[in-house]
Amino acid sequence: MRQNELASPPGARHKKRRIGRGLGSGQGRTAGKGTKGQKARSGYKVRPGFEGGQLPLIKSLPEKRGFTNIFRTEFAIVKIGSLNRFEGEVTPQRLVEERLVKSLRKPIKILGDGDLEKPLIVKADKFTQTARRKIEAAGGKAEESSSDSSA
Repeated sequence: MRQNELASPPGARHKKRRIGRGLGSGQGRTAGKGTKGQKARSGYKVRPGFEGGQLPLIKSLPEKRGFTNIFRTEFAIVKIGSLNRFEGEVTPQRLVEERLVKSLRKPIKILGDGDLEKPLIVKADKFTQTARRKIEAAGGKAEESSSDSSA
């Protein structure tokens, strides 16, 4: 058997249907595009949300405009007032044990809501300025850990 003698099995290859090539072609005339109008013309393409010149719905709904930043870092948030239950050192693992944070997937950020009544060493990924000030005012220490806790 030679290369020029090879052939596809019967039924494996179908003839391409040539639409819009006259009335006798079986699929002629409008070629499945309905009749007339912008969509029937060649090169038809409109952007998503285009409504034929009418004011698009997206422009009449201000809350739907803008964009979503796909690079945004989402933090697990802990308020400073909820740290009063701890003694000594507060680590991300202890925050999970006390159920102040669901998991260590997200980096932890400490917010300055509430008051701290005892000196604590707090380890987290990020602190607000107010939180840092309150921890140090209570005689504690705010330590920013690298993102080894987020995995």
